[in-house]
Amino acid sequence: MIQLFDADSKQSIGTISADQLAFLQKQMEEESLEDRDYYINTATLDMFESAGADAGLLDLLRKAMAGREEMTILWKS
Repeated sequence: MIQLFDADSKQSIGTISADQLAFLQKQMEEESLEDRDYYINTATLDMFESAGADAGLLDLLRKAMAGREEMTILWKS
């Protein structure tokens, strides 16, 4: 499983599967092969939903945003 973190607080958001990470990697721009963070906002989540994102991934990210308009997430395997 892959662990997600809030980049600002370093708090754990939860875990995702390899397939869910692959979806994120496909949807998001990576600046390098070592890039392990993604900026997301409410529009990003809407885009993920339109692209067929897993409901569990969307739920996890929406809860992590907790009313914020944007955030950066980090992942570790």
